[in-house]
Amino acid sequence: MGKTTIIDIAQSAGVSTATVDRVLNGRAGVSAANRHRVLQAARDLGYLPFEGMVPLPSRPVHLEFFIPFLHNGFMGEMAESIRAFSASLPLVASCNVRVLDGFGPEALLPALEGLSLKTSGVGLVTVDHPKTREAIRRICEAGLRVVTIASDVLATPRSAYVGVDNTIAGRTAALIMGRMAGASRGAVGLFLGSRAFHGHQGREYGFRSLLEHDFPDLTLLPAVETGEDRERSRAGMTALLRTTPDLVGVYCVGAGRTGIVRALQEARPARRPFVIMHDLTDSTRAWLAEDQIDVVIDQNARLVGEQAVIRLLGAIATSTPLLTLKDIEPRIVLRENIPIR
Repeated sequence: MGKTTIIDIAQSAGVSTATVDRVLNGRAGVSAANRHRVLQAARDLGYLPFEGMVPLPSRPVHLEFFIPFLHNGFMGEMAESIRAFSASLPLVASCNVRVLDGFGPEALLPALEGLSLKTSGVGLVTVDHPKTREAIRRICEAGLRVVTIASDVLATPRSAYVGVDNTIAGRTAALIMGRMAGASRGAVGLFLGSRAFHGHQGREYGFRSLLEHDFPDLTLLPAVETGEDRERSRAGMTALLRTTPDLVGVYCVGAGRTGIVRALQEARPARRPFVIMHDLTDSTRAWLAEDQIDVVIDQNARLVGEQAVIRLLGAIATSTPLLTLKDIEPRIVLRENIPIR
């Protein structure tokens, strides 16, 4: 089914297309009764939908998203979800997904200089850094709405965070790791992209705190910070396999997953460590199916992309910039329950 058009709304409401145009663009010259008819018809036909309790704007708006590392499976799938979902919504006049070549302020700030004057809302995947916090503050002071995605940026006037509670995700990984280790004593490796990501900090904290408290027989090794680089992950994993004979498990917080799998394939340890990763992508699907990793804690790239668009539209529609909405719940994916696309 195609997009709802102004002609569809006019026919449903029994008014002219000119009246529909005036109502949807907030112009005067329309009676209260006709305004109500138009808005009701627009909602009934899906032109002005409501997502739960989130109101949406009464006229089409322009959105921009700034996302790093589209070669990362999760980021690429999320960006595609944002594009596809925005294209299906008449309320999105345009959606520009800008690709960043890094996740820090040195990549984000120059890109923000190119924001279109028509833009009403901005979605960001970035680190929690003084320069990014200041950039978000300036964007919001200019009247735009901002949502942070996958990793929050605290102490900013952003309207919403879209993603999982990363501390809970980390604690979930620790509980699975500890239960799977059973009575085994040994070491657990931890790989993270960057502590500059608030989300990676949360996952590490949640994992570390629960593992140390509930499973004292497992020793958590110093974290390997990879900068989301697969070769650094590969080198770190190779070193762990060479120097840690009692390695019972590995938890990968962020990207760089390919390097870990390649190191395991090359070393072929007699007893492969139990491996937990994040985000269900083409690669992690294949690794689960081939029994090269054991668990994926997924935040659902498609859902994150759609919710980012919805929450940004909701923020634009309201006079209060902060939306209080639930985080996306992480799902645990094993070899036997890989969801159908």
